[in-house]
This record gives sequence, structure tokens and C-alpha cells, in this order.
Amino acid sequence: MFNTFSRRAALLAAVALACGAAQAQTKPAKAAAPKSAAALDWPTKPVRLMVGFPGGSTPDLVARTIAEPLSKALGQPVIVENRPGAGGNIAADVVAKSTDNHTLGIMINGNMTIAKLLNPATPFDPIKDLAPISLIGTAPLLLTAPATLPFNNAQEFFLAARNGGDKWSYASPGIGTVGHIGMELLKTKTNIAPVHVPYPGNPQVINAMIGGQIQLALLPPGLAAPQIRAGKLKAVGVTSVNRSPLVPEYPSLDEGGIRGFQLEIWTAAAGPASLPKPIVAKLSGLISEIARSPDVRQKLFQQGWQVAGTSAEGLANRIKADTNLLGGVIAMRGIKAQ
Repeated sequence: MFNTFSRRAALLAAVALACGAAQAQTKPAKAAAPKSAAALDWPTKPVRLMVGFPGGSTPDLVARTIAEPLSKALGQPVIVENRPGAGGNIAADVVAKSTDNHTLGIMINGNMTIAKLLNPATPFDPIKDLAPISLIGTAPLLLTAPATLPFNNAQEFFLAARNGGDKWSYASPGIGTVGHIGMELLKTKTNIAPVHVPYPGNPQVINAMIGGQIQLALLPPGLAAPQIRAGKLKAVGVTSVNRSPLVPEYPSLDEGGIRGFQLEIWTAAAGPASLPKPIVAKLSGLISEIARSPDVRQKLFQQGWQVAGTSAEGLANRIKADTNLLGGVIAMRGIKAQ
């Protein structure tokens, strides 16, 4: 699958790339093809795969799932290095400032879109300093409420929320997270007014909701679904237009009357902006193909991801769209990281 192409094939691929043979966002990257002598000779040493979260976190699991087959494809070790802190931005900064062409990162939405908008002091600019490689997986969030709240569907829930006004509160795993910004977006769509209460992480959010301290939260389906099935929480709907294959038993918010509401978390591979384009193209093809292979696809699905496996251009398009969407909410609501 990952054999090296002949030099003639490499030349043809380089010509195709120069002529603008870009792929649309909805199409996966093609199988990896070296684009130049630089790509043919790369890598020349082990590749670092930076993760901005601790071992066992979702980005860490994605990185380790990708690392082994990527190492086999490249013929060099791919070493996962955890550098947690600042919502993943510490590791992203290491990637952005790297100059050895052998440092990559597995990142989440915020690192590649709104980091600088939330905090002007962020030491890197996602748009200028990072090179998109491939969108690996996406997932909607699940709007969740305590099991004690008396509602049977989304319409009843939002009626209760509007009546609750600012006496209701919602939680997120921190200011500037997708759970926070997404709820502020939902407030503009539904005319509800719950007050934001940030917590250190989603486990604490779940505990607070089970305990009745808060009334709603946007949570990853993989975390919320077990609590819902156990009768401790209730599902209002997933933040996608259609039902998600990750939790098909729960309706979408669109089904509940919030038409067109769509919000996802995602994880992606990126390098520094200085990474040569032929190497970016080679990595994009490899990582896309690896993510979509049956074994890796199944592992990622079990981790809570719908596999995307896009081209670099596809990821760049997604970054632009999400920066515009979430950045608009940040500006409208005056959200700043603390």
C-alpha cells in the first residue's frame, strides 16, 4: 500500500500538483505519492508526533493509533511525545516553531482555528504558522441535561430553558473550549440564557450535572452516552443535522427544531508552515489512507471519531470555515481566554 513509486511517477505527480490538482474538502486524499526528491528522501530520521494532552486522552489515543502504521509506511520510528498544557497550545507551539522537518502534531479544533482569537498572547498564529496535513476524525457534541429534568423531547427542553432564563446554568471544560463557544452559539439560535460555569474538565462537568448544580452541557458522545444509558443524564440532541453513527439512538437538534445547527469537534495532523509542500503532500496521502484503512477506522470509531481522512486542502477548508463560525461567536460574545 505504501510502496515507494518510481522516479517517473514522482515527476508526473509533481507536475499534477503544480497544475493545481487539488482535492475538494469532501474527498479523501489519494494514496501517498512522492512529489520530489525531497519527499523521496524524507524522512531521514525519527519523526516526532507532538500531542498537547496527557497520555490516555483522546488526541493521545489518535496519535498512537496513527503512529505505528505511519512508522511502517515511512520506514522510520514515529515517536509520540506528550507536551500537555494550555489546551494543547504548548505542543502546537513546538510544532509551529520546529525547523527540522521531522516534527508534526496531532491537534484539536482550537489549536488550529481560534487560539489566537481567544488569546492574542498565544505564541503562534494557527493560520500563518501551521501547515494543515489531514483532518483525521470528527464528532458532534451531545446536548445533555440532568435525568431529573422533566422533559420528553427537545421542544419541551428548550421551553423549560427559556422559562429558566439566567437562573439556569451550563457547564463547559473551560473558557474558549468548543463546549463553551458552541453553547453560546446555541443560545443565539434558541433564545435561552443560561449562565456559563467553567470546570477543569468534562468529568467534572458530568459530576456537576448529575448532582444538579447545572442544567445543561455539550459533551462528547463517548462520555455522555454511558451516563445517559445508566439513567443518570438525559439526551436532548446531537449537534449535527443528521443523527450521528456514533450514537444513532439519539436525535439531532435539527430533528428537535433547531434547523441547520451543526457543530463538531475534530482532530487533525499538522506540521510547521515551513514544512516543504512535497512532504506535506506525501504525509497527507499516507495519513488519509491509514485513517481510512479498516483496522484503523474501527479503532478511531471506538475512540469516538467518525473518520474523515481528508487532503491537506480539505483540512484547510475546514479550518477556514470553523475559524469564521467560532470566531464570529467569540467576537459577538466578547469571549477571551483567562
